Amino acid sequence: MSDKIISKKEVEHIASLAGIALSEEEKELFTKQFNEILSYFHKIDELDLEEVEPTYHVVELSNVFREDEVTEPLPLELAILNAPKKKDGYIKAPKII
Repeated sequence: MSDKIISKKEVEHIASLAGIALSEEEKELFTKQFNEILSYFHKIDELDLEEVEPTYHVVELSNVFREDEVTEPLPLELAILNAPKKKDGYIKAPKII
């Protein structure tokens, strides 16, 4: 198996998708780190897990929902208290075109 699973070009592409500008040193660093992380997955792939049942949750919990209770709604002033922009009792959101 190759040492390079993720190339520097792929790191550049990922950074571009995320809208992140990376220096050459950061590109090299992230390429190395991505490949180290993926190498651990390859080690896990080598394990014999034939007899191990799949685990969907680490902690076995079921029905952890609270009962629905009808209560009074928040007062308008409190509901929009932390909104960055307000107008006439409503939260003002940016226009999306």
